[in-house]
Amino acid sequence: MLIVFDLDGTLIDSRADIVSATNFALTQSGRPPLPDHVVGGYIGDGARSLVARAAGLGEQAPEVEPLLRSFLDYYGDHATDRTRPMPGALAVLETLVASLPLALCTNKPRRTTLRVLAALGLAHYFSALSAGDDRPERKPHPAPLLAIGEQLHCSARSMVMVGDGPQDVECGRRAGARSVGVVGNIAPRSALEGAAPDALLESLSELLPLLYRWRQATSE
Repeated sequence: MLIVFDLDGTLIDSRADIVSATNFALTQSGRPPLPDHVVGGYIGDGARSLVARAAGLGEQAPEVEPLLRSFLDYYGDHATDRTRPMPGALAVLETLVASLPLALCTNKPRRTTLRVLAALGLAHYFSALSAGDDRPERKPHPAPLLAIGEQLHCSARSMVMVGDGPQDVECGRRAGARSVGVVGNIAPRSALEGAAPDALLESLSELLPLLYRWRQATSE
């Protein structure tokens, strides 16, 4: 069994730093900043989608490019100002890595992802990483998850995608993997419930007994 985690809102509380970087990009372009809860509703589908939504633009609009550069430059320097592991995340990772391979599948750009993992001491937990700019497709497309499976020689039916957003659940379903939704601090609970994951957890601490039950069931 290969456990693949989402990053933002699942393993790390990065909401405040993402909001700050988004509002920096908006104000640099002469646009007004947005309330935290509004920006939070745009997080999850990658940086381009985030800044485009925040500015009220289509993703392919030419005005998105300077916004995206401004966001990435600022966020790259401030990605861990207030970002911390989610409650219970370190304990879960420490327990799981002793017996199962772990991987990370995020729509966050690779450069920023690596900085965050290094700053928080999380990089060593993961045998593989798929980031948002590694390929044209991003979650909910199954390609990022399937690429991890190919790298680690693991079939989709042996993978579990764990995340706090509907993108994660849909990515797992379309890849043929199991999906676990964890109520986090970015995606609304209603959106996560609507995606209908194979299991819905209130916190990461509930993941360990769930995986134990699933492993027991498959070994019987």
